Amino acid sequence: MDFSQALRATRRSRHLSQLDLALRAGTTQRHLSFMESGRSRPGRTMVVRLGESMELPLRERNELLLAAGYAPVYPQTPLDDPSLEHVRAALGHILTGHLPYPAIVVDAGHDLVLANDAFGLLTEGVAEHLLRPPVNVLRLSLHPEGLAPRIVNLSHWARHILDRIPRDDLHEELSGYVPHLAPGPDHVGFAAPMRLSSPRGELRLTTTITTFATAIDVTVAELKLEAFLPADAATAALLAR
Repeated sequence: MDFSQALRATRRSRHLSQLDLALRAGTTQRHLSFMESGRSRPGRTMVVRLGESMELPLRERNELLLAAGYAPVYPQTPLDDPSLEHVRAALGHILTGHLPYPAIVVDAGHDLVLANDAFGLLTEGVAEHLLRPPVNVLRLSLHPEGLAPRIVNLSHWARHILDRIPRDDLHEELSGYVPHLAPGPDHVGFAAPMRLSSPRGELRLTTTITTFATAIDVTVAELKLEAFLPADAATAALLAR
């Protein structure tokens, strides 16, 4: 796909008119129309501004730059690179500070990057092959040899997960692990607690997700810190013990 096609498709996917995007990017609708028709070749700064104006993830901004014939602007640094030591330290501090509650860090593919010690409470009894790196936490959650047999409200939790991810190969795989569940009249698609049975009692957990909002590195921008929180006093007391 060339730049003009990529720009038009991306703008439409963001439900923006040419005028809306032109105003956001500080250009004219006429200029934007010329770029989308291939009659005008934008400069590198304009492509960056368009990506920012559409609030694209950094990876997609790089792809737009490549389509326009420019080198990517945003680096993609391995997380174990010395230059990201401050990022790893910050994540470690947050994970430790969240104890005694479980917390994890995942990448763009939902593969586990880091976890605190309490995460082991969730993975008790999970098949060994699901815990070999790379550990996909969504597969871990819904696989029949993963957490699924212990999730009391599996159908609702599965719907919560499947609604959050694109309809790709992973979505198709995960959908095959759970019975089909059509959304009912009470389905709202958010704030679904996970009810997990354990030898110590049932855990009722909700989650929050934190990202690096000001990251300018693709790797860092795609990291998500998912913190599990007790949904009731009994769960809080159980985890504290």
